[in-house]
Amino acid sequence: MEVLRCKTRIAVLWLFLAVAMSAMMVLSFMGPGVVEEIIAGEIEGWEISEGLLVFFGIFWLIPLIMAVLSLTLKDSANRWTNIVLGIVVTVWNIVHLIMHLAEGELPLDHLMFMVAMIVVSGLIFWYAWRWPELEA
Repeated sequence: MEVLRCKTRIAVLWLFLAVAMSAMMVLSFMGPGVVEEIIAGEIEGWEISEGLLVFFGIFWLIPLIMAVLSLTLKDSANRWTNIVLGIVVTVWNIVHLIMHLAEGELPLDHLMFMVAMIVVSGLIFWYAWRWPELEA
């Protein structure tokens, strides 16, 4: 029973990440000049290309896929997949936050979502690391 509770918590955290990423993206479109930038084919100084869109799509799919896998993988594979991807996503979000802070342009709503995503991805790692011993 404890393992099922752990799997469910981790799956919900992955879903939280997917929703938070989506909400942050939607809110970023409301910033001044963003729509014009997108129409011009650029976002945050990057040229919008098929490769960039696939890259963003992969990062959107990872939490959705992990929510499903967290409920379906066998315990050992589940634990280690969540540990590794929890670390990767946490580091990615920290690097993303540092990049925005270095640029000096970080709206408060963006900061709020980025901090939440760092905490949640850290919790994914934490719950996977503390996987119930009895059945793991």
